[in-house]
Amino acid sequence: MPADASLRAAWGQIPSPGATETRFERFTGKRMERILATVVAIGSAILGAQALVAAFGDLAENPSITQLVLLLVVYVPLIGMLVACVIGRGVRAMSGLFAVAYVAALAIWPLVIEEHGARDGQPWIFFMVNVAVVAAMLAFPMRLQLVWAFGVPLVYGYVRLVEGEFTGTYWTTTAFDVSFTLILGIVIIALGWVFRSVAAGVDEARGQAVASYASVAAGAAAEEERVAMAALMHDSVLAALIAAERADSDRARDLAVAMAREALTRLANTEAAVAQEGSDDPVGTAQIIAELRRALSELGADAIVEERGTAGLIPGRVARALVLAARQAIGNAITHAHGRGMHVVAKGDGDDGVTLTIIDAGPGFDMEAIGEDRLGIRASIVARMAAVAGSTDIDSNDAGTRVVLRWDRA
Repeated sequence: MPADASLRAAWGQIPSPGATETRFERFTGKRMERILATVVAIGSAILGAQALVAAFGDLAENPSITQLVLLLVVYVPLIGMLVACVIGRGVRAMSGLFAVAYVAALAIWPLVIEEHGARDGQPWIFFMVNVAVVAAMLAFPMRLQLVWAFGVPLVYGYVRLVEGEFTGTYWTTTAFDVSFTLILGIVIIALGWVFRSVAAGVDEARGQAVASYASVAAGAAAEEERVAMAALMHDSVLAALIAAERADSDRARDLAVAMAREALTRLANTEAAVAQEGSDDPVGTAQIIAELRRALSELGADAIVEERGTAGLIPGRVARALVLAARQAIGNAITHAHGRGMHVVAKGDGDDGVTLTIIDAGPGFDMEAIGEDRLGIRASIVARMAAVAGSTDIDSNDAGTRVVLRWDRA
């Protein structure tokens, strides 16, 4: 493989800083969320199993439709949350559903008390007060997490007092249970916040380090490309000068002119090849149109870009070549036709390709009369489009000039 081809291949493999940062920015955060979900699943499964055993005992002792409905309301979302935590998908949605469903079931628990009265020991629903808090920790932002951490123990305490008919004995035991549940819930929320903050800090540091490395690597590759391009240009220009100096016939002079034209074309495209080549990620025609409108604005042209049809996604290098060639055509129209009657049309042909047409109503010109050393059209438009397998059609007469830039996907 030639040296310049090797450099281009290496350049294409270097990710841009933005892409690299996006790829790695949540690595540790995602792992931390996975760890939290796994721990929550284990603890919730244990407490849920204990509550389920107690629930079956309550149902066997005092069958109740209301209690059966509440059992389904609590355990269906709980099972969904456990499955989501295990597979690592839909954790937020299922955890939020359980957190809300449990609070609703706990709030209407007094209906069960009205049917069968208070029971000895804690009912099964009281076993999962803190499960609702950890579910909120997985699903909600910090403010709602604190609402659940404080609110669920208070709802639990109220229901507990209703069960004990607000007797003095219940006040003491309930105050102890609510305090313990409240402290445990705050600790759970605090631990989740600490772990997530540490993970976010690690991700931020990693993102900055990788972005810095990618920037340095891209700069080094650009410098190598520049050196290789400089060497290539030196050889081309030197060969053209030697050929011109030794030309002693018409054929030799024509050959020297051709070599000089090729060297000048490379010089004209050096900046675009090094600084603007970039990645070949596909872009839409909307981005091309936006670039053309920006070019018109920067050049002070009073014209519009008309959009016709769509072309889907096209390679990034093709899009840049189209925009740069169109920009040169627009600049020529402003310089030689003073922008009179200028009209830009961007036409997409579905999956076939895209066409840019730049029209002006200037005096026109004769392509054959343009000197060999004039690169505005030959290099910046025709050669640039040919480099991406595109085509250029220029029609100019006394009525104006039409430049058609065409790229076919095939």
